[in-house]
Amino acid sequence: MPFSAQPPASGESYALSASLDNARNLSSLLRAVHFQDHATCLATASGLRVTVEDAKCIQANAFIQAEIFQEFSVQEESVMFRISLSVLLDCLTIFGTSSLPGTSTALRMCYRGYGYPLMLFLEEGGVVTVCKINTQEPVELLDFDFCSTKVVNKIILQSEGLREAFAELDMTSEVLQITMSPDKPYFRLSTFGNAGSAHLDYPRDSDLMEAFHCNQTQTNRYKISLLKPSTKALTLSCKVSIRTDAQGFLSLQYMIRNEDGQICFVEYYCCPDENITEAEL
Repeated sequence: MPFSAQPPASGESYALSASLDNARNLSSLLRAVHFQDHATCLATASGLRVTVEDAKCIQANAFIQAEIFQEFSVQEESVMFRISLSVLLDCLTIFGTSSLPGTSTALRMCYRGYGYPLMLFLEEGGVVTVCKINTQEPVELLDFDFCSTKVVNKIILQSEGLREAFAELDMTSEVLQITMSPDKPYFRLSTFGNAGSAHLDYPRDSDLMEAFHCNQTQTNRYKISLLKPSTKALTLSCKVSIRTDAQGFLSLQYMIRNEDGQICFVEYYCCPDENITEAEL
């Protein structure tokens, strides 16, 4: 991999520089959170976090740990910028989304700091393409304050179980109702569409259930229009952690194994639908 061995040109110093042997390991994760045009990137010594938000109701984060990269260097405590995610994905897949067997697109990514563009050097089959993407002032992100100490209920499912659920439930419904309980029905997904209501139950001893930690019964509804973007990450994932806090905020954390067998995470936070009254539940 030629890029990782190349030092910056004389006199140049980068706030962020990173190299990947296989750019698809980055582009596939970014595609999983690509439901808005712009994203906020935060680089620290531990890796890169790419955040996308919509309507102050949903937030998606793709975490690419420093170990995933062949080289990852951050010269400051943190480096943050906003970028067009659509343009970034177009650049990362400039050689196409599927390479010939045994070939991959190598990536070197450099960012000099505030006001400078993000520079991408992509190489495949001896051909090098250089892309410069303008960066913007980062916007203030939502803080869901979703720490482990505030989690009320948590289950871990094999992703195939949730994929089957989304295929079977009536997606003409405006909301998805999620019930998590220490007692029956344990974990229930419900929709209320044109064909009537539908329920899908998962017992706590289901083969699909990897972990079950429910402290109290909670029933919350979430707009399906907000949850649909997360199905991109669900398709790529092997496991999903579903957590709720006392206010009903939902965290969906997807564990994704990339082409090289490394583990990455994509997390979605979603607000409950405030238009639902207790009587309707």
